[in-house]
Amino acid sequence: QVVLVESGGGLVQAGGSLRLSCAASGGTFSAYIVGWFRQAPGKEREFVGANGGVPRYADSVKGRFTISRDNAKNTVYLQMTSLKPEDTADYYCAAGNKNSRYSYDYGYWGQGTQVTVSS
Repeated sequence: QVVLVESGGGLVQAGGSLRLSCAASGGTFSAYIVGWFRQAPGKEREFVGANGGVPRYADSVKGRFTISRDNAKNTVYLQMTSLKPEDTADYYCAAGNKNSRYSYDYGYWGQGTQVTVSS
């Protein structure tokens, strides 16, 4: 059983940066692929990126967001730069066994952290 806890969300102006953290406990975290998803108010949850062997990102964040991980700290990071108001959402990390963009491929989820980008 892997428990994931996100942190690092907050309010930032457009053009700014934030780094989200996803800390894991339980299980063998290094064996899992971690994905990031987001859900804006009134919208469906959408894929942001995943850190499989070849990291993959949604087109909307490519070149602005970067996923990294520190297995010694059981933590995965989502570095977000050049933030836009449309990046405003609740951000979730998830752990699974596939480098997938589909939420159903991830069995463990964090509770989410809110990111608000003001214009």
